[in-house]
Amino acid sequence: MPRQDDDEIRMLAQKLLADYGNHREIDTQEFFHRPDKESVREITKKLLRLITPGFYRDRNYRFYNMEGNIMVLIEDVLYNLSQQIGIVLRYANDRHIRENAADCGCSEGDMDEQAYCLAKSFLFRIPNIREYVQTDLEATFQGDPAAYNMDEIILSYPGLLATTINRLAHELFLLNIPLIPRIMTEYAHSTTGIDIHPGATIGKYFFIDHGTGIVIGSTTHIGDHVKVYQGVTLGALSTSGGQSLHGVKRHPTIEDNVTIYSGASILGGNTVIGKNSVIGSNAFLTKSVPEGTRVTIRNQELQFATKSGQIMDMGDIGQSDEWYYMI
Repeated sequence: MPRQDDDEIRMLAQKLLADYGNHREIDTQEFFHRPDKESVREITKKLLRLITPGFYRDRNYRFYNMEGNIMVLIEDVLYNLSQQIGIVLRYANDRHIRENAADCGCSEGDMDEQAYCLAKSFLFRIPNIREYVQTDLEATFQGDPAAYNMDEIILSYPGLLATTINRLAHELFLLNIPLIPRIMTEYAHSTTGIDIHPGATIGKYFFIDHGTGIVIGSTTHIGDHVKVYQGVTLGALSTSGGQSLHGVKRHPTIEDNVTIYSGASILGGNTVIGKNSVIGSNAFLTKSVPEGTRVTIRNQELQFATKSGQIMDMGDIGQSDEWYYMI
């Protein structure tokens, strides 16, 4: 590298260092006091192995020693998750986190002990999470005629992957642990194109079909046996209030046995979709609908014209030698 380039790089480095001295949020360099995204992603992958042990394994796996495999994996997750929670505790210092740690029998002053207790409390919830994941798997298989078998769903369906990671992250969210649940669900988002906030509450037998572009907000409540197609938004009606809306119910409630077809948007914390309702594609709802309602958009009128501009009736299409266009 030419000497001139060295001087220019040094000059740029000095300018950046001077800019870092402005004490803005983006200037913070204390990265040891923040959870590590890559570590959280690796923990998430290991948690998926605990959920479905026969589908995620490493090269050290030995089938004849299942108990030993699981014990080693639990210890691995417990240690690494404790480390990340400990980092969160040190900079967040949230009262609710301390209360949850105290409920686990930990002393208030020892953050390392609190982090360990919270991680252990979370891991003891895994059997319950697995129960919900099994219902999601069943709902997906029964709801999708294209599914060859349940192995195919576990190994390849983005909806089940996103929902499973969300169920894991949601339990950490309920323990009032910040950041880590969101990193987990954003990992799922980047992998599947499905954006579910860890605060969303989702019942059993949840089925996401295709999934790309789905957005489910943090205060959404979803009942049992709900089916959601690609491009659906369960969002807030308005966020103009900014941080004053933090903790306020901003997203809709979807009751049991509801189907929401592609592209539908359901917005607002007071919006309730009643049981056994069907919301058609591209519907835009900001008000509640009662139980058993079908919401559809009236068919749009299609109009065809020849290349020369002549409007064609549906029955005449194909009778002309000219090309025709839908307008």
